Amino acid sequence: MAYKRPVASARLPRGDELTAAMAGIGMNFAATPDADANIEDTLVAASVEALERADLRVLAMLTTWLGVHHPWVNVDRLSRAVRAVGACEADRVRAFWASVGRWLSKDRRFARLIGLYRGQPIDLLPTGTAFHVRRAGEDERFAGAPLRVPANVLRDRAADVLTPAELARRHRAYRQRVLMGPTYRADMWAALERDPSLSAAALARQAYGSFATAWQVKHDRALLGS
Repeated sequence: MAYKRPVASARLPRGDELTAAMAGIGMNFAATPDADANIEDTLVAASVEALERADLRVLAMLTTWLGVHHPWVNVDRLSRAVRAVGACEADRVRAFWASVGRWLSKDRRFARLIGLYRGQPIDLLPTGTAFHVRRAGEDERFAGAPLRVPANVLRDRAADVLTPAELARRHRAYRQRVLMGPTYRADMWAALERDPSLSAAALARQAYGSFATAWQVKHDRALLGS
C-alpha cells in the first residue's frame, strides 16, 4: 500500500493520558510524565480540554508554556492538527489558536495561525466576560484577539512549566528540535533514537512527516552508524 501522509492523530489524548502528556512536555502537573509525548498533539488536545471543557487551569498552563517554548513548536504541524479538530469543537479552539498567532506574530511562523478563525470574537467565560473586561481590562496576550480573555483570569507563572534547558534534558524530540530546529526531521531523529528498527514508512507516520524525509533520516543515521 502506498504511503499516505497523516495530517493529525486519529485520537487525541484525554483524561489521565493527557495529563501525563502535558507533564511530559514540561507542564508541572502532578502526574508521571510521558517523556515521549508528541508535542503538537499534546498542545491541541490541551486546547480542546481547556476550551471545550472549561478547564481554566489547563488553559493557563498551556498559555504560559507557549510563551516560554514557542520557538521550538513545529507550527506547520500545529496548524494542520488544529484544522483537523472536530467540527463541534472547532470554533472556540480555532479562536484560541488564532489569538495565539496574533500574540506570537513576531515569530513569523505563528502568523499563519491568525487565519484559523474569521468569525466574531468569542468570550472565554460563559458569563461575565464583558464585566471583567470593563473592570480589569483584557489579558495583554489576547488583547484585541478573537478570544476575549479578561485580565487576571489566567494565571501566568513561570514556575508552572519547565525551562527550555530542563525540558531538553527530559524530552527526546524537544532536545532534537533545539539541535536541529522545530522540524519533522528532528522528530524523526528522536523516534529512531527510541526505536532504530522503524521502517521509513512507520517513521514518517509516527512523526507526521513525508516519506522522503523519513528515508533520508534513516539513510543519514545509518551513515553515521557506519
